[in-house]
Amino acid sequence: MPAQSNINMLKKVNESLESSKGLFVVDYRGLTVKETEELRRSLTQAGAHMKVYKNNLVRIALHDADMPNIDEMLEGTCAYVFFEQDPVEAAKVLRDISKKLKKLEVKGGIADGQAIDAAQAQAYADLPSREQLMAQIAGLISGFARDIAVCVKEVPAGLARSINAVSEQKQAA
Repeated sequence: MPAQSNINMLKKVNESLESSKGLFVVDYRGLTVKETEELRRSLTQAGAHMKVYKNNLVRIALHDADMPNIDEMLEGTCAYVFFEQDPVEAAKVLRDISKKLKKLEVKGGIADGQAIDAAQAQAYADLPSREQLMAQIAGLISGFARDIAVCVKEVPAGLARSINAVSEQKQAA
């Protein structure tokens, strides 16, 4: 019979999984309380939150939720970063804090319904944010619109130049 505290903790893990789009598994060994608070604050601003759960309970919750198997990552001292929308912002925060403190290691996680390793988590961090992508798309659309306007304007201008050239040739002759 499992202890009531473990049953309650499993409910919390399940709630965290249900309210998020995915998670990153990080090794937070060596972080001070102040550094952990800074990390949590940064993650909250990015639409994510970090929780520390027993690895076995996370393993059970992931299995119950039919999520990808990431058992090899659930070893040692693990914290779980649950992101609510975009994995890119959470990955960027983890990358930046990891570079700054040199104590945090991203082991991998689950994003877009698939298990990812540390290299793939880094690739998420290297992607532009949603806002940056939207700005790039808007710039491309604006550029195309400008090019079309120039082309449309050139058709009658070219016709006018041709007519002018023909009339000048006829006057000269």
